Amino acid sequence: MDKTNILIVEDEEKIARLLELELSYEGYQIGKALDGLEGLTMFREQSWDLVLLDVMLPGLSGIEVLRRIRSGDEDTPVILLTAKDSVEDKVSGLDLGANDYITKPFQIEEVLARIRATLRLSRKQEEVDQNQHLLQFADLKMNEVTREVKRGEDFIELTPREFNLLAYLMKNSRQVLSREQLLNGVWGYDYYGDTNIVDVYIRYLRNKIDKPYDQPIIHTVRGVGYVIKDSR
Repeated sequence: MDKTNILIVEDEEKIARLLELELSYEGYQIGKALDGLEGLTMFREQSWDLVLLDVMLPGLSGIEVLRRIRSGDEDTPVILLTAKDSVEDKVSGLDLGANDYITKPFQIEEVLARIRATLRLSRKQEEVDQNQHLLQFADLKMNEVTREVKRGEDFIELTPREFNLLAYLMKNSRQVLSREQLLNGVWGYDYYGDTNIVDVYIRYLRNKIDKPYDQPIIHTVRGVGYVIKDSR
């Protein structure tokens, strides 16, 4: 199993070192930056599962680092390290998209617990997001994010156009779609080519999706169009 990558951005070297040692001991992979600019550079150069970000940083403040992170990344969890009386920083940070904050001085047990809780929530949201992009009909599965297509346990390689046509059919499964609907939905309203292109690509799909298997799921409705449905 891959280790969880955590970026620590903290200018107080003793605190940064303490966090690095404790988190490494817990099995996390650690990156460490001692100022805001270095932290932002490290964030952009690597993939991180969570960022521990001090608010009071030299050069580029933690709040500004957070703002720049969130301008291009809404998902990576960020926990702020704030001074005891900095209510304004806490509010600004949460408004800018911080997931949580920890007030200094802190107990390391609290830091570890907040990290675990934040990572759990992040992973649950990731699963929800992934599931929203999954399409399935019978034993045919499609992931619109990874663009993977499987029938049973077999991965099926599709061209971009074949993929888009299959996705359109799966989103409208059991509905008979005319060639015009498929043309507009997949090729676009401004397509002026040969309308037989739909039939050509349906044939391509059948060769990959249906032909190698016992149960065909792409069916022709004579005089109307095509539909994904059960064979019976």
